[in-house]
Amino acid sequence: MKRLLFLAIAALVTLPSVAQDSFSESVDRLIDYHRGLVALENVTVFDGTGSEAKSDQTIIINGGTIQTVGASSEVNVPEGATRVDLKGHTVTPGLVGLHNHTFYTTSQRNIQLNYSAPMLYLASGVTTIRTTGSVAPYDEIELRAAIQDGEQAGPHMFITGPYLRGNEAWLRGPEDAARVTSYWAEEGVDWMKVYTQVTRAELAAVVEAAHEKGVQVTGHLCSISHTEAVELGIDSIEHNLMTNTDFVKDKEPDMCPTGPWRAEYENLDMNSEEVQNTFRIMIENGIGRTTTPAVYEMYVQGRPMADERSLAAMSPETREEYIASYKRFSVGGTPVKQWEQSRAYDLAFHRAGGLLAAGVDPTGFGGALPGYGDQRNYLLLLEGGFTPAEAVQIVSLNGAKILGIDDVTGSIEEGKRADLVVFEGDLSSDDDVITRARLVFKDGVGFNSGRMEEAIEGQIGVR
Repeated sequence: MKRLLFLAIAALVTLPSVAQDSFSESVDRLIDYHRGLVALENVTVFDGTGSEAKSDQTIIINGGTIQTVGASSEVNVPEGATRVDLKGHTVTPGLVGLHNHTFYTTSQRNIQLNYSAPMLYLASGVTTIRTTGSVAPYDEIELRAAIQDGEQAGPHMFITGPYLRGNEAWLRGPEDAARVTSYWAEEGVDWMKVYTQVTRAELAAVVEAAHEKGVQVTGHLCSISHTEAVELGIDSIEHNLMTNTDFVKDKEPDMCPTGPWRAEYENLDMNSEEVQNTFRIMIENGIGRTTTPAVYEMYVQGRPMADERSLAAMSPETREEYIASYKRFSVGGTPVKQWEQSRAYDLAFHRAGGLLAAGVDPTGFGGALPGYGDQRNYLLLLEGGFTPAEAVQIVSLNGAKILGIDDVTGSIEEGKRADLVVFEGDLSSDDDVITRARLVFKDGVGFNSGRMEEAIEGQIGVR
């Protein structure tokens, strides 16, 4: 209950109180439907709650809110509504990306994508992101303001401060950790993120300072195990099995293990007491986890290259860098068994009742793009054993729950914010429909996905 109250307070601090109604000329060109009374008729609906898809549904959007959801034969479309017949289409909640940087890396570049990243997120159906580690926090604060003011197209943004690295690479002890956290909390970030070498004392100081300011804390861990982080008060945890050192024998406190410790996990039993105990500790404390399979996939031996639309979105130089790296890792990368174990860990956590969300993490050597990588996560969740309804819930409502905004967005329910994605095709029978966004409604404003994708083509990696 205490954590739920904290999340509610934090969400009130972050969410804009008034939806944007006016837009710059460049943004207005991307909009098909301005805020008003709109009926999306005859669609298949995945509502994000984990329920199975429903066919022949109609959704009434009134202003920035979902007014009605129901069978098309039973919903009375109000007089004056703009009626959009979408037979053969699927509507899901707007995706909620919980590890969605606005910077992007390849083997040779690290660039802030203030133009292309937010637009591609929105074009792909991602209506809310948490940046989860920033290389340019002030850029992101200004970007969020520009989106809220209608000057730029992009998702709702929860901003994370700079990476808090331990081992004196960044932080020089608990006092320094508290000072840096307090500074960025006052500058306007919503979350802080600790990184692999942070100590327990530093994490405790970050958590205390952050919570005093209404800011939350997540972490890409190693020196601290997942259960240790929960005990220290962390609010969520990033990535998968291969960042959790709970199962490393004779692990030295506050140190990331050396040697091939991840190889030891290749035979880890997901039903074992030690694994299930980690799950219980996280679940009992209300701590969710973000899985990022799209970024891990590119390092695994024998995995497919990024799809043609991703390659087209990259600048020519970026594309060359990515392809060169792909050729190396497709042969000499992460063993397939580790990849399979990571996905089995995600499925076991979810089946145990854990709160699993997803994010693209557009880093590594460039194959996981903003937005497109979020869609890829959906496909990888299916490949890992999740049902379509479960996968939709993970990429939408579960992220909203971790952010503490699930009463506002994350599912298709009457009274919630009209954050919706219209996909071409029936997602219940064709998995690849997730890659074919047509319209993205954010706060009830319908953006044209195709025009946004055209606007960023060839820009990923440079702008």
